[in-house]
Amino acid sequence: MPGPLAHVGNTTLCTHGVPVQTIPTNARVLVTGQPVTVVSDTTIIAGCPFTVPPVPGPMPCIRVQWLTPAVRVLVNGQPPLLQTSTGLCISAQGTPNGPPLVTVNQVRVIAT
Repeated sequence: MPGPLAHVGNTTLCTHGVPVQTIPTNARVLVTGQPVTVVSDTTIIAGCPFTVPPVPGPMPCIRVQWLTPAVRVLVNGQPPLLQTSTGLCISAQGTPNGPPLVTVNQVRVIAT
């Protein structure tokens, strides 16, 4: 499904509303002056408040595992992420907590 290319400066939130920080591996391809995010980039979530009492206990989101990057475009040999890409917020125990939300992104560059 086509969608705008995601970049490091976009606003992505975990299922519980905490901002996702992306550590880019791509420094060559830019969109609006920001590196395009690719599927192999590290995504960190710090401060997620999600807990499930009493067992198994706290299960805050700590990272995003992206599932559907672009399929027809590559950035330095890696599929880039799109605003429409789906993923899962993952806890430290490896449990999926729900999908991340890409709320603010550039709209000028579209990929499939």
